[in-house]
Amino acid sequence: MKYYVIAGEASGDLHASHLIAALKNEDPEARFRGFGGDLMAAEGMELVRHYKDLAYMGFVAVALHARTILRGLQQCKDDLVAWHPDVVILVDYPGFNLKIAKFVHSIALCPVYYYIAPKLWAWKEYRIKNIRRDVDELFSILPFEVDFFEGKHGYPIHYIGNPTVDEVAEFKKRNSPPTPPSGEVAAFIALLAGSRKQEIRDNLARMIAAAQPFTAQYDLIVAGAPGIEDDFYRQYIGDSRVQVVYGKTYDLLSEATAALVTSGTATLETALFRVPQVVCYFMKARWLASLGRKLFIKTPFISLVNLVAGQEVVPELVAEQMSVANCRRHLEAILPGGADRQAQLEGYELMARRLGDAGAPERAARLMVKLLTKRPAKPL
Repeated sequence: MKYYVIAGEASGDLHASHLIAALKNEDPEARFRGFGGDLMAAEGMELVRHYKDLAYMGFVAVALHARTILRGLQQCKDDLVAWHPDVVILVDYPGFNLKIAKFVHSIALCPVYYYIAPKLWAWKEYRIKNIRRDVDELFSILPFEVDFFEGKHGYPIHYIGNPTVDEVAEFKKRNSPPTPPSGEVAAFIALLAGSRKQEIRDNLARMIAAAQPFTAQYDLIVAGAPGIEDDFYRQYIGDSRVQVVYGKTYDLLSEATAALVTSGTATLETALFRVPQVVCYFMKARWLASLGRKLFIKTPFISLVNLVAGQEVVPELVAEQMSVANCRRHLEAILPGGADRQAQLEGYELMARRLGDAGAPERAARLMVKLLTKRPAKPL
């Protein structure tokens, strides 16, 4: 069968590449084409356009590059019609992918499968009408989404497990923490300040200031984000003895004593490595933070750890709560001997049980092929 796969960012490229590998095992005749990244191409997908050409975040950036994005949309539509796939598989990236789903549905080209459901439970819940109209099958990687889509909106979905569980498990299988010749491993606190410049600008200096009193015992290491130059980090690090390490996030998390983490998949990854953490998400514009909470954030928590567990496992310091003093107090409580460290580690076990076992891409691939082979053959 012919699979057209669309991912629009680095995490989508990673998840989609694993799905492609699993689909090849289920369907030896599989052919792949689409929009994505290097990892998808390495699995044999014919890359029509790299996601980096269209990866613009935020209202201003999107507005400035609207013409480029529109050209990318049209190129994708034209290519879909020309190639005529058996299925379109959309991977997160809802701003672009929901437009493609609408187009594919409008011309009855082929079924649309959505792998990694858009986070409608957090913002833009009105998009459920687009999902209901244009998406044939929705594959979820977060267990609480079942209740949201099926319970609240009556839209059936498939929970297939979380691919981050697979990625962390695979890393642990392939790697063991190196031990220095002395036999002692340097203790450090990992700082995961986000993947976007605005997140780093708002949070990194506060994180460093909060952790500063503990530097007699712990080094501070920043997990450098792809595409963010070292000079950008240095303006917030200043004279502090803080290292920036690129491309080694899992290596850092496999050895860190504790972590300060902005919200996102990084909170889940940190938990799966069983590293106690404080979730930090300061926003300099207070009015914007307040407006955002009122208009967009519809959940009791912002971290995936707490959302999956259904309770507060990790502290969340959002907007004005993310003060240096507050962050320092919570960090001290999760360091060895701290009052909250053991309870947080126990909460991680609850979260891991709810996520389920590894094997999400394989489960998704088996189900996709099964659903596709049940469909009547498309006309030539």
